[in-house]
Amino acid sequence: MKRLLLVALICSMAIPSEATAQRRKSKRNKKNQTTQTNKPKPKKKNGYASIVNKNTKTDKGLFDVHETKGKYYYEIPDSFLGTEMLLVTRLKEIPGGLGGGYVNAGSKVNTQVVVWEKFKNKLLLKVRSYNAVADDSLPIYKSVKANNLEPIIYAFPIKTVNKDSTATLVDVTKFFSSDVKAITGIPASFRRRYKVRRLDASRSFINSIKSYPKNIEVVQDFTFDADTPPSNRSSNTITVRVNQSMILLPEKPMMPRLFDARVGYFTVGTVDYNSEKLKADSKRYIRRWRLEPKDPAAYARGELVEPVKPIVYYLDPATPEKLRKYIKQGVDDWQKVFETAGFKNAIMAKYPPTKEEDPEFSPEDIRYSVIRYVASTTRNAVGPSVSDPRSGEIIESDIIWYHNHLRSYRNRYLLETGAANPSARTLDTPDKEIGDMMRMVIAHEVGHALGLPHNMAASYAYPVDSLRSGPFTQKYGIAASIMDYARYNYIAQPGDKGIRFIRQLGPYDHYSINWGYRVIPNATTPEDEVKTLDKWIAAKADDPKYLFGVQRRGAFDPASQTEGIGNDQVKASTYGVKNLKYVAQNLSKWTSDQTNNYGDLNELYGELLGVWSRYAGHVTGNIGGIYERNKKPEQNGDVYVNVSKTKQKESMNWLQKNVFTTQKWLMPKNILKNINHTGYAQRMLRLQNRQLYSLLSGGRLERMMNAETTETNYYSAVDMVRDLRRGIFSETAGQRNVDVFRRNLQKSFIERMGTLMTTRGAQNSDLVSIVRGELNVLKSQLRTASNRAVNRITKYHYRDGVARIDAILDPKK
Repeated sequence: MKRLLLVALICSMAIPSEATAQRRKSKRNKKNQTTQTNKPKPKKKNGYASIVNKNTKTDKGLFDVHETKGKYYYEIPDSFLGTEMLLVTRLKEIPGGLGGGYVNAGSKVNTQVVVWEKFKNKLLLKVRSYNAVADDSLPIYKSVKANNLEPIIYAFPIKTVNKDSTATLVDVTKFFSSDVKAITGIPASFRRRYKVRRLDASRSFINSIKSYPKNIEVVQDFTFDADTPPSNRSSNTITVRVNQSMILLPEKPMMPRLFDARVGYFTVGTVDYNSEKLKADSKRYIRRWRLEPKDPAAYARGELVEPVKPIVYYLDPATPEKLRKYIKQGVDDWQKVFETAGFKNAIMAKYPPTKEEDPEFSPEDIRYSVIRYVASTTRNAVGPSVSDPRSGEIIESDIIWYHNHLRSYRNRYLLETGAANPSARTLDTPDKEIGDMMRMVIAHEVGHALGLPHNMAASYAYPVDSLRSGPFTQKYGIAASIMDYARYNYIAQPGDKGIRFIRQLGPYDHYSINWGYRVIPNATTPEDEVKTLDKWIAAKADDPKYLFGVQRRGAFDPASQTEGIGNDQVKASTYGVKNLKYVAQNLSKWTSDQTNNYGDLNELYGELLGVWSRYAGHVTGNIGGIYERNKKPEQNGDVYVNVSKTKQKESMNWLQKNVFTTQKWLMPKNILKNINHTGYAQRMLRLQNRQLYSLLSGGRLERMMNAETTETNYYSAVDMVRDLRRGIFSETAGQRNVDVFRRNLQKSFIERMGTLMTTRGAQNSDLVSIVRGELNVLKSQLRTASNRAVNRITKYHYRDGVARIDAILDPKK
């Protein structure tokens, strides 16, 4: 019995009662419930079906683009992660006056190579640079990557994946409706200029997103608060419509062609760390379209072959009907040029397709190259393009024609050819001639879009007197290339027969397209091509028709100046001025007498002064000029050659006679007294100062001082300044009054000399010595001349000149 009681007691202690167990269980449940309540609830996953469903609008293409509940999503296949694409930002529609008239609908704002990369729970859009490259199999590749970190434009949270997990969905709404600087339509310079404060999100939105097989086009409307907008000032608002094109770059880049400075091409560049030399190679590749022959065997045999993919330009639907044929001709004129490179039907223009022909056609779509017709008062045309930075392959280009540009050509046609060309002596230029001008402007801009920069040496290729020959000008034009700024034949004189007055494509254009576009058989690397390319250059090296001259600001090569024609600037400008005198005498008769209005006369007179100034500037370029002829060491002759002393002194004499002596023919009373009440003397001074300041510029004088180190017979800086002083102050040699124009010019000479005294670096060169010496000589001249001056104002003027020189030479007095 005792044993049974003991067992029962042990059991009662070991096994809790049901009530006790229930209480403990209740406590545990309560504890668990408390713990679960304190834990954050897991976020509900945003599944594919919640984004893409029957209510979703889907546009299939490069990426599938989904629009649902006011948001846009990209469905990016994993196969495209790391794939290089080109992101091009353009202005689709703009407010009036944006950029001062040289920005238009269709203008490119930014171009960048981008890649999509996955990082944790985000998808990154990164910019990839080709400023430095190395093969990923080499150890140095790691250093190139480490020292060229790619910027992240945007980090997109991953929303979900598609049903088979082969693509990632991201919401791009915020990216395209926010002020992301990398894709903005208002760059930093505009923000400063127009005092842009912020993007107003309530007035900014995505207009549309369309996906095509190789590209995606996004149209955004951005509205910014701005204190000084370019138009509609009272609104304090700038609204721009921006187009973003994301295009798939070729999986296999086109084989590049190495740039050679002896043939003009736009370029892309990189620093190549693959080299085994003691430094990295800086490489530049020409920019060109990918033209590949359909029949390589026939091409290799020298037959004309069509390209696999021709270059096609579409005309803007906004182009006036009567101008379309001229624009088309300006493109099609290049077909003959490409035949020189072995291709037929390589380039063509097409009229804009109708909605039925191509419902997806859009000038902003990067699949289409378009010649855009812009409603703008700007007088210009441009030929930009978009290229693959890996190879230089041109992907697309939009040529821009501004509506008012033909007015400039009409005016210049009248002014530069009116003396020898009766059909130019009117404000109503014949349609055929206007059309021919437009055709050649388009051809020029197409040249840019093909990769060709300006070739300013082309206008120096022909002898001056050849440009007075009808047969010569009809065959060769007025310059060796359409890519020069040689618009009209201003050399031909009254009585010359059969002259071509308007520019045209020339022999250099055939040569440069052949050099850049002809496929070289059996070449598998850019380096393999160099030997053949060099042979092509060597074959033409001694012929001026095939020389290339760089356009540069502050040009030092007189053979590569803008707006000139002929190989002798003194002779050409003499002919040009002679013609211009005839035009000045008849300008009223050809304009205001016909219209009973002075508006056109005023406009054309102002441009006439500009034409005269250009002719003078061409001659000024000879003084201190240095010819530049890019060469390889295997070629004969030097790269840089000074203009002869004889030519420089001849040019100085011409300037004294035709610029610094008062050109009274430039100020006919019947014009001046009907277009302005005052300002005649100051207007002439501005024109003379342009040449005076150019002659007395630090760069020109430095070149002339350096000639002492390489030449034995040279026109020295001290001789030039002396000759300039003697000519401008020639009245001091006798008892002659100085008219107001010359008094102003002489004051300008003294002032400019004073400026040279403080030019940076002048104290450690001969420049200060020359200036001080010439001013002292002039001071003595003026003192003597003031004692025998005929009239009072001349006497006062000379005394004032002495005081001005004293202030320069001894400013502490």
